[in-house]
Amino acid sequence: MSVETPSRTAPPPRAGARRRRRVSGGTALGLGSAVLYLSLIVLIPLALVVVRSTDEGLGYFWKAVTTPDAWAALTLTIGASAVVALVNLVLGTLIAWVLVRDRFPGKAIVDTLIDLPFALPTIVAGLVLLALYGPESPLGVNLAYSRAGVGLALLFVTLPFVVRTVQPVLIELDKDMEQAAASLGASPFQTFRRIILPNLVPAMLSGTALAFTRAISEFGSTVLISGNLPFRTQVAAVNIFSQIEGDNTTGAAAISTVLLIVALVALLALDLLQRWGSRRG
Repeated sequence: MSVETPSRTAPPPRAGARRRRRVSGGTALGLGSAVLYLSLIVLIPLALVVVRSTDEGLGYFWKAVTTPDAWAALTLTIGASAVVALVNLVLGTLIAWVLVRDRFPGKAIVDTLIDLPFALPTIVAGLVLLALYGPESPLGVNLAYSRAGVGLALLFVTLPFVVRTVQPVLIELDKDMEQAAASLGASPFQTFRRIILPNLVPAMLSGTALAFTRAISEFGSTVLISGNLPFRTQVAAVNIFSQIEGDNTTGAAAISTVLLIVALVALLALDLLQRWGSRRG
């Protein structure tokens, strides 16, 4: 008759041991390097700009951003960027759809040209736009020194963002779901609204937010075609440059801080929308 010995279970590892196993030396080194790099390149410079904007107190900060020329530049920049972002939301999605779902001659060339604003220096883009839509326009369209010209320049530099965020989602989208919906009698519009669009919305919002934040910071492409006219066509980035040229670095930092806050609010709103959408899904 055999006697069974009770099995012994190993004691659970202590919390400290679990943490040590979870964060390996390589992970800690990589995380530390990433945080250090981001701090040196992004966080510390941005923090110094914010600190510099309050060198002369909050009263001076408010006065610097509400002077007539600074306020006009900020309202024009934020308003034009919002309009440009909405245009990109619609037309960028349409372009991505055409590039993924349609076949036509020169498709590869068009797909390559989408990235041209990324590769082209923005001051060169401004020169090209001025040559095409300036006083001596070969097309007979003069948008120079107008707010429409500012919007055109912002559209040019922000074109790729929505296209390049929506395009991969369309490529990976399962077409079997669309075919199943069609076999059940769904119209093309119903298939798009109930199956395709919900999958595209996160990418569309991400691209739109990136386009907006890129537009509010644009400098090079707007300098030439806008004419840099205070109270009319001067954007915030150009106004900041003018403040620095006038040796008013505190005022320039104050306007820069406003743009930074607007960009952060836009990105935070995007994150909240995505979280809300994921919970509903």
